[in-house]
Amino acid sequence: MPGFLRAEPDVERYTVRGGGYVAIEVSTGDKLTVRDSEGGQPCVVFAFPVNNVPGAEVLAAELRPAIDPATAMPDAERRGWLAQGLDVGRAQQATLLGHDEPPGASATAIVQHDARLVVRAPGAAMRPDQSAPPTDLVLQVRRASPKPPGAPSLPEPFAEPRLEFTVPAGSVLAYEVEAGEYVQIIDVDGQQCSDFLAFDARRLQDGVERHLDATTTRTLMGASYPAPGLHSRFYDQDMKALVEVMQDTVGRHDTFGLACTARYYEDAGYPGHVNCTDNFNEELARFGVGRRAGWPALNLFFNTGIDAANQIYFDSPWSRAGDYVLFRAERELVCATSACPDDISPANAWRTTDIHVRVYPARHAFPRAMGFRMSPESTTELTKQTAFHSSTSRHTRNYAEYRGFWIPKQFHAGGPVAEYHACRERAAVFDLSALRKFEILGPDAEALLQFVLTRDVRRMDTGQVVYSSLCYDSGCLIDDVTVFRLGDDRFRLVCGEPFAGEWIRRQALDRGFTVQVKSSTSQLHNLSVQGPRSREILAGMLWTPPTHPRIDELGWFRFTVARVGDANGTAVVVSRTGYTGELGYELWCHPDHGDAVWRALFEAGEPHGIAPAGLDALDMLRIEAGLVFAGVDFDDTHTPFESAIGFTVPKTKQDDYIGKAALAEAREHSRHRLIGLELDGNETATAGDGVYAGRERVGVVTSATRSPILRTNIAFCRIKASHAAAGEAVEVGKLDHHRKRIAAGTRALPFYDPGKKRVRA
Repeated sequence: MPGFLRAEPDVERYTVRGGGYVAIEVSTGDKLTVRDSEGGQPCVVFAFPVNNVPGAEVLAAELRPAIDPATAMPDAERRGWLAQGLDVGRAQQATLLGHDEPPGASATAIVQHDARLVVRAPGAAMRPDQSAPPTDLVLQVRRASPKPPGAPSLPEPFAEPRLEFTVPAGSVLAYEVEAGEYVQIIDVDGQQCSDFLAFDARRLQDGVERHLDATTTRTLMGASYPAPGLHSRFYDQDMKALVEVMQDTVGRHDTFGLACTARYYEDAGYPGHVNCTDNFNEELARFGVGRRAGWPALNLFFNTGIDAANQIYFDSPWSRAGDYVLFRAERELVCATSACPDDISPANAWRTTDIHVRVYPARHAFPRAMGFRMSPESTTELTKQTAFHSSTSRHTRNYAEYRGFWIPKQFHAGGPVAEYHACRERAAVFDLSALRKFEILGPDAEALLQFVLTRDVRRMDTGQVVYSSLCYDSGCLIDDVTVFRLGDDRFRLVCGEPFAGEWIRRQALDRGFTVQVKSSTSQLHNLSVQGPRSREILAGMLWTPPTHPRIDELGWFRFTVARVGDANGTAVVVSRTGYTGELGYELWCHPDHGDAVWRALFEAGEPHGIAPAGLDALDMLRIEAGLVFAGVDFDDTHTPFESAIGFTVPKTKQDDYIGKAALAEAREHSRHRLIGLELDGNETATAGDGVYAGRERVGVVTSATRSPILRTNIAFCRIKASHAAAGEAVEVGKLDHHRKRIAAGTRALPFYDPGKKRVRA
């Protein structure tokens, strides 16, 4: 069907993580295809023939030179397979991809004999001063005997379910759940909506219906309309929590619209059409639940939105085969799940399919996670914990999901304002591991970055860091980035946008550059240590080689390699960079060493009053410092000159680069600028508020905060160039933008320390 991303029914797709493996069962005639999108990542397959048939050749493939088995499978993993009766020493080994493959390389193999395969992406952990991370491979298996039509495509269960059943298309099934149990609702074939009801079972036994309630949930959760995504908890009319959302691989649902009703179909010209409400009435009658003309339900996988006129609209669901939502029951429940029968609209992509339900015992513990996709064709990844989560979670349970990672918002000891003052007065530590890292390697590494970045990379020395813009041909921003020069042909690019690496890789392929662009986020997590005492703290805990600058010698936007404690300690990279406007540094380490680095940092920092800090405090700090945030203060419709980072586009760069002509035009003729606003009074602005000069709307607020140190309310504003001069009187519009105005004045950025004396100290 046009516009829909549907998987081929006879093809299975797996992601083989760099340094990890995927184990699968294969049959004679199956076709394996392994693709290396980033290049240079070997693929080794261990084949265990079924019944250990001697001499059975499992794979027919064009094999690469063999890789040392010692690097292909660690001893601990070998022992694990041996415990399952699989002797790696006797397994057939095939190398499908080698170290020298270009980006996009692939290899194919045909299965000659039924077997169990272990497909590996071998690679050792990367030290922070190295540049060769193991990266992911994509494995596709085309089955010689496809599953029969209608056979479900179900994800593997998390554990042994206590209860498992399929809800046939167009029907409803009710079931009972104990307190603490988990309910997994799975979209079997994709793009199939499922309404969910839950009742307090004990109140039902007393003849009182208390079920999931829209008004109570929206009020307690502070959101009037929960889309996209779900509320984290759902309540009944007595304000009792019934379910908590633990995992959601889709991120797009309409919750608490009515389940489809007889009237909906009648008004569309289909009297007598089967509908979810009547199905719920019939199924719940055995629990003593009264009939209704319409049930307010959690409409899982139903893709709705609200337009600018507050009109509700809907389109085909985002969910794919195997997507799911996982609930945890807060009390004993009677639940009901539907497979919506709507076949007259895009609600189920014009067809109805099954829904699958699993109930897991309460003794299990499943992590909270949301689904994250870099692009529509990407495999869904669940939210990860950073290397420092075991340390930060001892001090907070307040996390935000950011770009696929859980990052602390604030800590229990003080809160955002206390964390802010710790940074301004002493030292604060932020976990910023969600930043994406890419290793740019090869003889054309410099030429590639010179072509895709606005800054003059050729002028960089080894050990230097440069802040730059990454733009499209139009001059509009993909992201702002920092670039580390590790050597003549080795660079590290750090940014927030996961797509940046793929886009740079495409430019390298199009121009025929001899270069690799390898993702290293999984190999490098980072802490930002900011504040006037940060130098003393790090100088006391880090050893640097004699040939490298000490921490007290490290210049602004420079980095050095170091070790924790002494010459034999944990390896780290230290950069004098930050996002606060204070003297500060960033520590980059392998995730395996996260807890050790955190402990050493806080032991060294305790005499100096060091404190952990979260994203809420960081937002105050970076707005004061005039530092922009991608996706908030700019996006791919804005140029650097419209985003307060025009300084990243030097006039002196002679070489051609992507967006150069458009940026030359934007320098002279940009219609908008990003400037500062200082508001009168004690009311804060909100992102999206209009900014006015009389009746004329001249700008919009992008970020705002109350500045603790300046004792005023400040904001970023994207404003017409004609009103961008500092000192202009404007007004921030609230309500309908005209009935309530807050007087404000424009001013230059940054608000705090305009000469950057502190960060350069």
